[in-house]
Amino acid sequence: MKKKLLSLFLVAVMGVSALTGCGNVTTTEEAGETSTDETAEDETTTESLTGNGDATLNVFLYMQDHEKEAYKKVLEGFVEEHSDEIKEVVFEVTTQDEYNTKMTANMTAGDMPDVFYVGPSAVRSYVDNGYILSLDDYVDAATIESTWGTTQEIYRYDGTAVGSGSLYALPKDLSCFAFAYNKDLFDAAGLEYPDPENPYTYDEFLEVCQALTQDTDGDGEIDQWGVANANQFGMSPYLYSNGVKFLNDDMTKVNVADNAQLKEALTFYTDLTTKYAVTPSVEQDTALGGYQRWLDGQIGFYACGTWDIAAFMDENTFPYNWDLCAWPVGPSGDGKSHTWMGSVGYAVSATTEYPELSAALVAALSTDEDGQKAVSGITTGESIQLPNITELAYGEFLTAVQNGELPFPSNVSILFNYFDGTDKYEAALQETDYTYNAEWFDPFWEGVTNIQTGDTTVEDFLQEVQPEMQDALDNAIELQNSATN
Repeated sequence: MKKKLLSLFLVAVMGVSALTGCGNVTTTEEAGETSTDETAEDETTTESLTGNGDATLNVFLYMQDHEKEAYKKVLEGFVEEHSDEIKEVVFEVTTQDEYNTKMTANMTAGDMPDVFYVGPSAVRSYVDNGYILSLDDYVDAATIESTWGTTQEIYRYDGTAVGSGSLYALPKDLSCFAFAYNKDLFDAAGLEYPDPENPYTYDEFLEVCQALTQDTDGDGEIDQWGVANANQFGMSPYLYSNGVKFLNDDMTKVNVADNAQLKEALTFYTDLTTKYAVTPSVEQDTALGGYQRWLDGQIGFYACGTWDIAAFMDENTFPYNWDLCAWPVGPSGDGKSHTWMGSVGYAVSATTEYPELSAALVAALSTDEDGQKAVSGITTGESIQLPNITELAYGEFLTAVQNGELPFPSNVSILFNYFDGTDKYEAALQETDYTYNAEWFDPFWEGVTNIQTGDTTVEDFLQEVQPEMQDALDNAIELQNSATN
């Protein structure tokens, strides 16, 4: 119990998508009956799918409504296929914020659902504390090998390091941040579109951003910018593309104070705001965020997650022509454009009464072909993720995009290149996904704003933030050792 209490509040971010849920009505749909609780603070639905057997499985996830409907069909097919074994599948879906709260409560009570999410950064602590089951004896190799190679690694843990050993989850999705660009702004400025085969260098990117940054109405104030950046998720690709690493190889020491590649990349990144003004200032960004400015057609480049594509392809949301391109490549990197990827996976409780059935359900949720066609847009026309099954991704999905049957940016190859890794592209988990928690990185991305406002210099910031980051990392290592020992 002591081990578990040490990590109850280490519930990692479960995925890249920032799902939003609002409202105050909880709906419960069971046995054809619907009731509402007007006083509830979260938006949770619970549905019961019944068979003729004896087993009851509890599935607890967070999803948006259109995702839920797609995966409900997968569950219905699974219950039908296993109706002689299943008495009931209780399918509970909530918002991402409420999910974390409820999972912490489940851990405290020792009452875990049979199937739930785990992110790569949480695998280590979930395994060390006995929350999740190894899938090695329950999922066949062909099912595992049908998914993206990255997802075959990031949910493995050998008791020491993530990336090898037993498999503890199958992917709900695999996502990454590419760069989106507004083609209409390029056309108006007389600029050539980015070459998907040859990512910009830092200098080339700056030159294009300067050409896109304009006072379009002639009032003396800039109202269109080359790029909008968000420190929390949009900074890392600039740094990674210059060969930056924040930790040493065994991830026990922070390396920022005397890191020449980091200093060079961070100077370029913050100069976009302070020196060149090709991105909104901190004050301007506070008044109206970069995401909204992108939607309003004021931004040339903006980070685009795979989950953003459906919204950006909707003319009512984004009435501009756009496409995908690569992040710029720094002068001291390996010549590749780097970005970070993320995922969330389906895991099985270590205490489930029905490990074989739960693992079979996880495999269905992750790799059911009809379900993957639905969430990728092949059959629904709205893509919220790429298919987990690579054969499907390179087959029917890519064909649907190329034929214009699926609304998707034409440079979809950007995403495939990042996932597969090429001589020009590479994507990887962030270093925070390999440490016991991500708190050691918080002082860094939070403090970069002080450079962008001119309150400190890059060099002073790196010197000052190193000990704070190291203290947080030491604490994470201590928590890890407490759990494993």
